[in-house]
Amino acid sequence: MRLTVKLYASLASHLSPEARSTNQQPIDVPEGVSVATVLAPFGLPVELTKLVLVNGRYVAPEDRPHEELKDGDVVAVWPPIAGG
Repeated sequence: MRLTVKLYASLASHLSPEARSTNQQPIDVPEGVSVATVLAPFGLPVELTKLVLVNGRYVAPEDRPHEELKDGDVVAVWPPIAGG
């Protein structure tokens, strides 16, 4: 099945060079794959995967190993953001 992974801010550097300009990378994965399994090959530091959304819905860190994805899903990840 085909998914889209979107990595924002400093996390975009973990995408392939050709995907960095759009912050998104389509990937092909087997049926029933979890959020954690999809993100693992990108080598994202756990402490920087603060906000993970699947189709705009928040997925808590403890749910990521069990949350199964479906064909066409979009997984978006943001690092912690500080302001002031």
